[in-house]
Amino acid sequence: MSMKKLLILVMVIAVLPLAVFAGGQKDAADDGASEVIVVNTMGYGDNSNQEGISWRRIVNSFEAENPNIDIQDELLYDQAYHEKVVARIAAGDIPDLAYMGADARWAAPWMEANQQWDHKAYLDSNYYDFSMIPAHGPNGEIFEVPLQSSNMTTVLFMNTALLAELGLSEPKTYEDMVAMVPAAKAAGIEVVSIDGADGWAWGSCFMSVVIGRLSGDPDWVAKAVAGENSFTDQVFVDSLEMITTMVNDGVLSAKSVLVDYGTNLSNYSNKKALFAVQGHWAAGGIEPAVLDTTKMIAWPKLPGEKANMAGSIAAAPSVGYGVTAEGAKDPAVRDAALKFINYFYSQAECEQRLRDGAIIAPVLKNFTVPDDVADIAKQKVVLAQNLVPSNVIDSFLSGAPNDALNAGMQEIASGKATAQEIATKVESLLRN
Repeated sequence: MSMKKLLILVMVIAVLPLAVFAGGQKDAADDGASEVIVVNTMGYGDNSNQEGISWRRIVNSFEAENPNIDIQDELLYDQAYHEKVVARIAAGDIPDLAYMGADARWAAPWMEANQQWDHKAYLDSNYYDFSMIPAHGPNGEIFEVPLQSSNMTTVLFMNTALLAELGLSEPKTYEDMVAMVPAAKAAGIEVVSIDGADGWAWGSCFMSVVIGRLSGDPDWVAKAVAGENSFTDQVFVDSLEMITTMVNDGVLSAKSVLVDYGTNLSNYSNKKALFAVQGHWAAGGIEPAVLDTTKMIAWPKLPGEKANMAGSIAAAPSVGYGVTAEGAKDPAVRDAALKFINYFYSQAECEQRLRDGAIIAPVLKNFTVPDDVADIAKQKVVLAQNLVPSNVIDSFLSGAPNDALNAGMQEIASGKATAQEIATKVESLLRN
């Protein structure tokens, strides 16, 4: 063999492995092994609050464990988030995965854009407890996986130690609360404190449970907004009149219309009230020493309530993360988004949210509450797991009618208007 032929042969042998290796790389790319699936996401939070910090940590951890999935996210908080949702939908820039809900504020933009997608058939019933996820659609659809069981808005915080000091015990009926008035007055304290200066508190934290109890229909408010019931129906007028009854009986003070949210919790923390009415989240504003002797309960039996709603608590569906109809179009994107949702709702992450006080009760099947969680958080889990829910008024009633109702209840409490007058005003604003 000539020197020239030998040199050519050596060059061919040297180049051959490179060609084979390059060909292997091409084949791997062609079969999708190294393809990255992008999930265009709208996350809720910012870099300075717990929601945003937790979101960033979870996304980074998930991507590290799933290098073929890119959670390409935009993180916004509060009003900025809502405005951007509307803007993106209007521009046709629909995310694959987003923070959303089932009530008027959190669901409307997605519903109007036909972007709600039913997750139910894709969620593992051995992983999620469907009994803790309320139906979001008329046929039992689940449009997002809620961060927690429904938000409980009408709980009573009860200072068990203060009750004991006055020789009192947990009330079973409204009449039991009325019987506490003399002892409370003698001690210079209120029976029930409410932030009556905040109009929304009357609707969300008080009237929502009363109308559910007296009507016997957990969906009475939703039906009223839909036109099946009227806010001038006697049962709603009677519910409003409970404010007058409680003020006259001394269970609530007419001066509560001057008390704001912070003062309400301060009064309770400083033992100026036996009970405070608010949503479950208010536990975070109660002083630790008093929180240690606090029990969260449903309102006791009210006069005229129906048996089927005994012990009920008004509760609004929780927000959470959901795949949009756009995101569900591509099976690869859909499955990647669902995989992230499952990761986001893992036992470990739900445990941490309980410790942080960020949720009531996870929607996981057979969730185990860790021992190091605060007692008040454990109480929330128990209440949520045994919840008899009713509509939260402002989840269905909005705008001028809801504003009139909230302001009207303040007027009723201070003796400036009657229940009938406020009911008539709300109904008129709703229908006109």
